[in-house]
Amino acid sequence: MNKISDLAVVETENIGNDVTIQEYTVIRNNVTIGDEVIIHPFVVIEENVEIGNGVEIFPGSYLGKVPKSVGVTAREINYEPWVRIGDGCAIGPNAIIYYQVEIGSNTLIGDGVSLREQVSVGTKCLLGRYVTVNYNTTIGDHTKIMDLAHITGNSKIGNNVFIGMLASTANDNDLVSRKYREEYVVGPTIDDNATIGTAAVILGGVHIKEGGYVGANSGVTKDVSEYTLVVGSPAKPVRKIE
Repeated sequence: MNKISDLAVVETENIGNDVTIQEYTVIRNNVTIGDEVIIHPFVVIEENVEIGNGVEIFPGSYLGKVPKSVGVTAREINYEPWVRIGDGCAIGPNAIIYYQVEIGSNTLIGDGVSLREQVSVGTKCLLGRYVTVNYNTTIGDHTKIMDLAHITGNSKIGNNVFIGMLASTANDNDLVSRKYREEYVVGPTIDDNATIGTAAVILGGVHIKEGGYVGANSGVTKDVSEYTLVVGSPAKPVRKIE
């Protein structure tokens, strides 16, 4: 039996069983909600959002935000108007999920997380509080990105990656000219089983290869070899990791 507050605005009819929708939530038409979903107060869900079974969405979250340029972004914004949330996910308070975002099953999206358009997050991932993931980025399965980290646009992150809190990435390899050229705007590639330490900075186009380890506060300007620890700024290899 569903529990839908009289103070909620629910336009969709695609609602599963044992769903709870609390007061002051707004759910637009063509939203699909699976079984045993809990949606807390003050959540806004726009059209064409698909929510799997057993998902919990906490207060203040916004699913299906339209990306806006208002003439200040250099790149052209492209997106498709849909969002897909896999089974068993939890979406923390005040998370913002733009259109054309897909989140795999059993993934935890922390408080205040922002996921831009064309982002894919795998299964059983953890995105800590106030993590920001910019456009056209893929994140593999079983990856953890801790509080206040920033993943720039056009990045690729593999499976079982750990990224420490306050880590940041860049994608502009022609920053001095202040001109947008798509071929120069490439984020880092971080392969499976890599580890990025707290407050590390990884510049655009850098490739952290499988099992690479970046020490805390390091500034990475060059590729990191497989199962190699690098430290410092600019980061330099220290030793191999067993």
